[in-house]
Amino acid sequence: MRSTPRWGLTAPALVGHDIGGGVVVRAHLHDGVPASHLALLDAAVLGPWNTPFTEHQQRYAEAYRTMPAHIFDDLVTARLRTAAHRPLSEAAAAAYRAPWAGAEGQRRWVDQVCAVTYEDTREAVDRLGEIAVPTLVLWGAEDQWLPTTTGDRLAAAIPGAERRTLPGAGHFVAEDQPAATAAALIEFFGRRPG
Repeated sequence: MRSTPRWGLTAPALVGHDIGGGVVVRAHLHDGVPASHLALLDAAVLGPWNTPFTEHQQRYAEAYRTMPAHIFDDLVTARLRTAAHRPLSEAAAAAYRAPWAGAEGQRRWVDQVCAVTYEDTREAVDRLGEIAVPTLVLWGAEDQWLPTTTGDRLAAAIPGAERRTLPGAGHFVAEDQPAATAAALIEFFGRRPG
């Protein structure tokens, strides 16, 4: 039984980045969450979406759990550098690293990596053709984690989906191109469905 929406929204616009894109699609298709629009940014929906580094961490999770914290921090820092096309500012890099700092952060990172698989989105992928709301598939042209061809395939699987690529942006599309990302979303959400 669906409860009354907390903010009185009956069909909000839903936005998801990376695995959040998979969450949005699954919530809409599998859990029946109504939406006026869907925006999927460098979305981990179509498999395989784990990167080789993620797969390595899953295979050798215990090694990552037990490595010295300063070495693990170096790995996280290097990993985050590949998410953006432009070098992250020191403040942005520190903000992205903060949740994964120390032994507790290291444990959370490895737990998260081990918890996600393509199985998390498979049910939604099988139903992408049922999406009947306006959908934007927005991708960074320089995404090193999920190639732009993945965005092309995702848009092709959703009836009427609009496909856009932002030049000069990596996987963290909103970090690399905040104004262009915001403009694309505002323009897309400003259109009335149907």
